[in-house]
Amino acid sequence: MTNSSIEPQTVVSRLASVRAAIEEACERAGRLPEDVTLIAVSKTWHAEAVSEAITAGLTDFGENRVQEGIAKASEVASPGVRWHLIGHLQTNKVRAALGPFAILHSVDSERLLRAISAAATVPVAIMIEVNVAAEPSKDGIAPAEVAGMLSCAANLPNLDVRGLMTVAPHVGNAELVRPVFRELRELAAANGLRELSMGMTNDYEVAIEEGATFVRVGRAIFGERQ
Repeated sequence: MTNSSIEPQTVVSRLASVRAAIEEACERAGRLPEDVTLIAVSKTWHAEAVSEAITAGLTDFGENRVQEGIAKASEVASPGVRWHLIGHLQTNKVRAALGPFAILHSVDSERLLRAISAAATVPVAIMIEVNVAAEPSKDGIAPAEVAGMLSCAANLPNLDVRGLMTVAPHVGNAELVRPVFRELRELAAANGLRELSMGMTNDYEVAIEEGATFVRVGRAIFGERQ
């Protein structure tokens, strides 16, 4: 069940706080705020809440499930909005995902690479998901498998690999996951990739300090899920 709408002012004030935190993190890291794309994680929130967030100035939204994202994108249908698939993508949902989602952030197998390539008629922007912390409960390939995945992608048509993505362990102190973000950054650099999708509500500031170009923030924008 999705959540209903939230007060517009709540989104405005929360978004202002998040944007201020992004600017401060960029300043500490010697980066420009415009080099970081804020993805509002809208999963489980009703389309009305997304519309309120768009009014507040957000343009990028992340969904975990293909069908929920498609339905929401259809309801909102606002020009300039980009949808990102940030949850696990099953091969049987690939064809449906290719239309509404601007970037697939969670590609985690050669089988999935082949399925996307076979279904695509134009280049598809993707991120390779890496389970840097080797958490059994998380999707993603091992860091040692990245080179092989990139080699596979390079030999398939219509795949535009933008960079790497990870989900860090959920901890109380974000400093504890800094090494996870640093390792992803170094792994991307070693393979000639520039984009890094990493950092969520609990740790996006540290992720930015370590080079994130996409941060996926939900609770800090929309509030607690009911």
